[in-house]
Amino acid sequence: MKVLDFIVCSNEQLNYQNNLIKVTPADNELLPDMHPGQFVQILVHNSPKVFLRRPISINFVNKKKNEMWLLIQRVGEGTRKICETPAGKTLNLIFPLGNSFTIPQVNGNFLLVGGGVGTAPMLFLGKKLNEKGFSPDFLLGGRSERDILQLNDFEKLGTVYCTTEDGSFGEKGFVIHHSVLQNKKYDFVYTCGPKPMMVAVAKYAHENNIGCEASLENLMACGFGACLCCVEKTTKGNLCSCTEGPVFNINELAWID
Repeated sequence: MKVLDFIVCSNEQLNYQNNLIKVTPADNELLPDMHPGQFVQILVHNSPKVFLRRPISINFVNKKKNEMWLLIQRVGEGTRKICETPAGKTLNLIFPLGNSFTIPQVNGNFLLVGGGVGTAPMLFLGKKLNEKGFSPDFLLGGRSERDILQLNDFEKLGTVYCTTEDGSFGEKGFVIHHSVLQNKKYDFVYTCGPKPMMVAVAKYAHENNIGCEASLENLMACGFGACLCCVEKTTKGNLCSCTEGPVFNINELAWID
């Protein structure tokens, strides 16, 4: 874990509520090894109302450019201030935090399911699976076409399926209703997004005897397990998502029953 200033290389507004910010260490220090599912805590500058850092999933790591990508949804004062940071300015990050998704050792059919900004860690996970020689499927969901993020980046890593609630792109409905779930057998499923979506994906995996991991998006204030904001009920008791997660095997969670 490090605390480091990063220079904003670029800040692109992807749609009405999401920005993609690419950063590199201000002192040219090489990025350490990071893994899909891990997150950073960003210090919010120039806001007397915001005292706590904001947790953001690591979206992608470009080792050649020594860049880390952060996909940020503007949902309040803190994330709005972060998204207003222009190229050339600095952001202070604590990173990398949390555990990561399990990378399989043998080939199979892998499905990565993301909803909304929960697609963020799926891109980095897809890259890691590619590096192992695997070609995963992605199932991305959003309210409408404008909520399907980074589609071109996902298409470079595997086959992409999409759903939108209004039917403006892909199949109409929720990710759990996509026809690919009935037409193809998967060996393992990974998911991140709104909790109702992840619970539905977890139940699908459980009912079909498919291994599944979920990256929780519980409210995190400190990132160190001190504030207890992100506690999740598990088979091992109540655990902090920021230190014991955010990635959990669904068999560890109290979702299925």
